[in-house]
Amino acid sequence: MTVELTAAAADPAPTRRRRRPAPRRGPGPTRAMGLAFVGPYVVLMLAFGIIPAVYAVALAFSRADGGFAGLDNFVRVITDFRFLPAVQHVAVYLVLWLVMLTVLVVVLALVLHAVTTRWVSRALRLLYYLPGALAGASAVLLWLFVLNPDAGPAGPLLKAMGFETFAQTIQPGNLSLVFAVIAFWTGAGQWVIVMYGALNNIPTEVMEAARIDGANPVQIALRIQLPLLRKWIAYMAVLALAAGTQLFVEPTLLSQASTGVVPNDYSVNQLAYQYAFNLSDFNGAAAIAVLLLVVSVALSAVFVLRGGLFDTEEP
Repeated sequence: MTVELTAAAADPAPTRRRRRPAPRRGPGPTRAMGLAFVGPYVVLMLAFGIIPAVYAVALAFSRADGGFAGLDNFVRVITDFRFLPAVQHVAVYLVLWLVMLTVLVVVLALVLHAVTTRWVSRALRLLYYLPGALAGASAVLLWLFVLNPDAGPAGPLLKAMGFETFAQTIQPGNLSLVFAVIAFWTGAGQWVIVMYGALNNIPTEVMEAARIDGANPVQIALRIQLPLLRKWIAYMAVLALAAGTQLFVEPTLLSQASTGVVPNDYSVNQLAYQYAFNLSDFNGAAAIAVLLLVVSVALSAVFVLRGGLFDTEEP
């Protein structure tokens, strides 16, 4: 009896039960759902991306009879009199396109973000996005009408600039700017919406603190918004570069519509098409494709490294 009382005094709540730890939940359907989303993309990427790229590399270093050619195919296409002009055309187009895209998209996104009236903001976003709903070929057909001084809505402006006929407007010397304008018209609106969403992710506390410190809208844009948009700008530049190096649809349609005013080997991709399907030289076409791939990857790496696309935020 004495022992029981002593134990009861030592433990004032002997009947209190300890809580059992909550059972751990397993991963559930999360991993399976992720594989379901990623799996089809991986299969399609292998079938239409990686495997064709590997096959193109193999063709580029092979002869027509299947033997090893070394760098002969690359030397042959580079010394082709049409190669350097095609590279120059695409390079000028890329510079114009990337500068227009980077500067104007960021400016339009900042202006759109500054609009406080909800219905005006929604209307502008829809207006920016609508041109992107047109496919590349449809956009070019529309611009064939716009660039006609005799029938298009821009006729008075084109005539004031000295272009009296459609053939004068689409001279090869003008096409880099024409293609850059078409690409900007069809693709910039989507990136404006992306940049607008990125601007909305900037904490409001940061913006309010800058306003309290006396920063004006220009200073806020230069000191806060642009640095925080750097990764998105780099991402946009990489995808725009990948699309721009593949210039093909626009000059091909203009070549057909102009009855020879625009050459059918204006761009590097068109030249590769000529090698493959007009000369039946698939090895030379593959060499051009590999050269494009190397240049695109190198330039993309520069944008990624300079833009800090994969930099992680320090805690």
